[in-house]
Amino acid sequence: MSDGMDELRARLRWLMAFRVAIVTVMLGLSLVFQATKGEQVDTYYALIILTYAVTIPSALVLPSLTAPASLTVFFWAQVGIDFLLETVLVVRTGGVDSPFAVLYVMTVTVASLVPRKRVGLFAACGCIILFGAVTNVQLYGLADGWDWGSKSQLTAPETFQTFGAYALALLVVGLLSGTLADQLQQADRSLREKEQGLTRLQAFHENIVQSISSGVFTADGSGAITSFNPAAQEATGYTLSQVLRCQWREVFNWHPAQPLHDGAGMAAVSRFEVECKRADGNRLVLGMTVSPLHEQGQQEGLVGVFKDLTQIRDLEEEMRRKEWLANLGEMSAGMAHEIRNPLGALAGAMQMLRKEAAADDTDRRLMDIAIREATRLDSIITEFLQYARPPALNLAESDINKVLAETLDLVQHEARTRSNITIVTTLASGSLIAQIDQNQMRQVFWNLATNAFEAMPDGGQLTIATGCRQIDAGGRKGEVIEISFQDQGQGIPKANLDKIFLPFFTTKKAGSGLGLAAVHRIVDLHGGWIKVESERQQGTRFVVCMPRSGDDGVRLWHEGRTPWKRS
Repeated sequence: MSDGMDELRARLRWLMAFRVAIVTVMLGLSLVFQATKGEQVDTYYALIILTYAVTIPSALVLPSLTAPASLTVFFWAQVGIDFLLETVLVVRTGGVDSPFAVLYVMTVTVASLVPRKRVGLFAACGCIILFGAVTNVQLYGLADGWDWGSKSQLTAPETFQTFGAYALALLVVGLLSGTLADQLQQADRSLREKEQGLTRLQAFHENIVQSISSGVFTADGSGAITSFNPAAQEATGYTLSQVLRCQWREVFNWHPAQPLHDGAGMAAVSRFEVECKRADGNRLVLGMTVSPLHEQGQQEGLVGVFKDLTQIRDLEEEMRRKEWLANLGEMSAGMAHEIRNPLGALAGAMQMLRKEAAADDTDRRLMDIAIREATRLDSIITEFLQYARPPALNLAESDINKVLAETLDLVQHEARTRSNITIVTTLASGSLIAQIDQNQMRQVFWNLATNAFEAMPDGGQLTIATGCRQIDAGGRKGEVIEISFQDQGQGIPKANLDKIFLPFFTTKKAGSGLGLAAVHRIVDLHGGWIKVESERQQGTRFVVCMPRSGDDGVRLWHEGRTPWKRS
């Protein structure tokens, strides 16, 4: 109802504006024409003044009319005012001979714009009645004594013929205008309904895309992103403004060996898994489906739908880790049974032979070597068993700064036994409380420090620092404590970076290769990880990352190196 009233109100404004424009233009030109002839027509001045005097108050009153009935009455009043003004003008300018009689046709046409079929016909009938009255008054000289109108120069038949022509024209205009207005109204109503339906459908589709839990993006024929739904923004951490017009391959870091054709060149649906990074730098694994995007039968780009698989892949890696460690435990148990018992018997036999052997220095030396190596091999097996089957953690809330400080006393003593080794510490202010096993963490700190010493045989500086940082991995937030050990050694070759945590891998002449493996095992049991940064001839930096609380569930797998994944 309000839409219909707004439309009627708008058409009334047009009606009043049309009235002012016609009066101003036609009567103004007439005044100019009469002035050039030296004549003065007071009627024109009076009609112009009256038109403005009626229209201005009407325009001020119109906004206050809210009821449909009042608007209808106001409309017919405006039409009536137009007819009266036109009738006065016709009477004063020759009656049936007046050139302004055509204004009736204009008013009927404008009145027909009201969304009712019969309005134009009613307006035409009213106009015919008024014009007929003027014609009769003029024909029979009924107003001759008033000196208000002039007698027609036409004969009676010519007068009736002129009146009939005008009447027929008004009827035809009223009928046709009303019919056209009615059809226009129906077409407008149909268009509005279709527009509303299209708007609802578009809103429905947009709501689906905006509400779906999967990430959705579209790209044009060149591969530039054109839309990015909220789920996509939440999964990647990028806002729409950050990725708009960017290449989708760059955003998702997808560069296959045999790339798909972008946009219109894509022939079929493609499904793949891609590993990229969130806006904050954390790892993001996505299962993605990319399909051609058609518009009116033509391929105009592509649409991609993806799901965040990071947590699933993390769980899979956790399962692989447990499986790898379980297999390692079974292997270590078999090794202990198959090697340790015969080795013990062999060492015992060697000791007996040494006691009973003749006092030959060479034989005694060989026996000592055999016993020593058997003992060393037993020690290696013991270390490996401790790595494969470590004791249960005795977790307690502890200050890592304090535990590290206690270990540094032993580390400083060890550094003094080596040449040109200096230690610099930069500990975070305040306490760094975390759930740890103090004895196990002391072992981690000791192993990393002695490993750094051995990486600097000619001396150098070991820098030990602690700190804390906030992380957000896939919506899971938490705090991570970092303990870094940075040496000035020769660095680790890139080819060896993925092997340093494997048991028995070592590049040293002496050593079992279980030191870093044990470090990784202990940190992993605490729910942490180890970052390694190394450059040849510039040293190596090991960073132990420990969550403040095991309940956070935040683990940045991509930062650490996992031997069960790369072996």
